[in-house]
Amino acid sequence: MNERIVSQADVVISVRNLVKSFADAEGNAVRVLDGVTFDVERGETLVIMGGSGCGKSTLLNCLIGEYHMDQGEILYRTKEMDAAVDIAGMRETELNAIRKRIGILFQSGALFNSLSTAENVALPLQEHSYVDPSIIDIVVTLKLQQVKMLEHRDKYPGQLSGGQKKRVALARATALDPEILFYDEPSAGLDPVTSSAIDELMMDLSKKLQVTSVAVTHEMDSAFRIADRMVMLDKGRVLKLGRRSEFEALRDASPSDLTSDEERLIRQFLNGAADGPLTDADGMSEFEKLIVSG
Repeated sequence: MNERIVSQADVVISVRNLVKSFADAEGNAVRVLDGVTFDVERGETLVIMGGSGCGKSTLLNCLIGEYHMDQGEILYRTKEMDAAVDIAGMRETELNAIRKRIGILFQSGALFNSLSTAENVALPLQEHSYVDPSIIDIVVTLKLQQVKMLEHRDKYPGQLSGGQKKRVALARATALDPEILFYDEPSAGLDPVTSSAIDELMMDLSKKLQVTSVAVTHEMDSAFRIADRMVMLDKGRVLKLGRRSEFEALRDASPSDLTSDEERLIRQFLNGAADGPLTDADGMSEFEKLIVSG
């Protein structure tokens, strides 16, 4: 595999040997992330994918500082930093300074139902900036224009469709002009046409705002539309990290041409096939077996 050489100055997030465990019903520690290592390059869209229970949501929560890691490092280097800093053990005030350079689009949108569309978008500016209310109104107008939701600025979340809520949530995520955008299942709950439209909007904003994007998803159509590079997790480990073209080659390969169980597993996942290493002879996935046994 021929990866281009990337300097450390071009790496925005560097994850090294990340371990995260949770206690099971008997109080035993179960590793959800087991030695995860990868970099996020400046300006790219990196897609993190994998089956249910593979650890991708836990990884996202570690990346944004919501979960404390057991072992490893998560190093951030934003544009104003002279050197990378590790968020492990960082004080909340220091972590919040980094979070101001981050925007997050949550799976549900996470809009406040008591606030209008415009008020939802204005909230980060009111909480984390000291600009005049008239300036906030101008910024809100611009952000809603970018996601084609300006005409709905006075509506409440309950009056919006699922796709419209995602657009408003994306406007709010970009309100502070973040350097990094995180997307948690951006296509979840959307029909294929709306999902495609949200993907196009994400790619358009990434170019216009020159942000680095990290998307967690199990929607393959969306993943292959938006990704520059991909990380596939399986049982808490990085199964493969590579450019989109490498995953496309595995997706389209004939099973007889694949030489390892890892390649066959990746191909099965990418194609959503019922038969393969991810399922046993009864067609039950490892995650389904875990649920049944529990």
